[in-house]
Amino acid sequence: MTKVAFIGLGVMGYPMAGHLKNGGHDVTVYNRTAAKAEKWVAEYGGASAPSPREAVTGVEIAFSCVGNDADLRSVVLGEDGILAGLGSGKIFVDHTTASADVAREIFGLAKDRGVGFIDAPVSGGQAGAENGVLTVMCGGEQAPFDSAQPVIDCYARACTLMGPVGSGQLTKMVNQICIAGLVQGLSEGMNFGAKAGLDMDLVIDVISKGAAQSWQMENRAKTMCAGKFDFGFAVDWMRKDMSISLAEAKKHGARLPVAALVDQFYAQVQARGGQRWDTSSLMHLLAND
Repeated sequence: MTKVAFIGLGVMGYPMAGHLKNGGHDVTVYNRTAAKAEKWVAEYGGASAPSPREAVTGVEIAFSCVGNDADLRSVVLGEDGILAGLGSGKIFVDHTTASADVAREIFGLAKDRGVGFIDAPVSGGQAGAENGVLTVMCGGEQAPFDSAQPVIDCYARACTLMGPVGSGQLTKMVNQICIAGLVQGLSEGMNFGAKAGLDMDLVIDVISKGAAQSWQMENRAKTMCAGKFDFGFAVDWMRKDMSISLAEAKKHGARLPVAALVDQFYAQVQARGGQRWDTSSLMHLLAND
């Protein structure tokens, strides 16, 4: 058993913290909306705290999973932040999908306090968090990673150290760039097949056994054809991730023509009221033009 804290109980953090508790760890949680933390404690046990600082005081590892760079700074910095409560020799693992810059910033501040920091964004969506099968992409130093990995394994099917701090965030950017193109291609294929009068259930069954197979096809093709988008990874979140990826690509002189185009398609989905629709809602633009 390890004494840990989890900061941020959104659609990802809530079940991730639950897997830590079910894995036998001593868990204290903090959430900006206290009622969510109280609900979590009622469901899993453990304890809640009124601030990030109080939640992490006395723990071996602190975890966080919040919305963006600004949200991360709000729970990390200041007199009530995570770094104010973590002692020297402890570890801070951040699962937020954020910029590589903020990861490096927090790494420097943590190192000054003797705290090990790992940037560790995840892939697998809400279902992956609930089922404990997330893919975790980590950046940081080997020693804190080795200490944190067995605990992270409570909700991960794969946890890999990709390189120095920031490497986890950069790997997550690669992931999102790939997904953007895949979902657009899948949307175009599904829409074409439907308009051509094909039996799309049969089409999906056949081509998912060939070179077109992907996680997106296996998990989203049928719901896309049915026009169901009120679940999954929200368009608002994807646009946030694409903004980070496009800004980072500009720094490195890496062209992202397809990703930039798909980002604009997502802006059109938002304009249709689809801010909280799943990313597969690109299909809506084609099926309802």
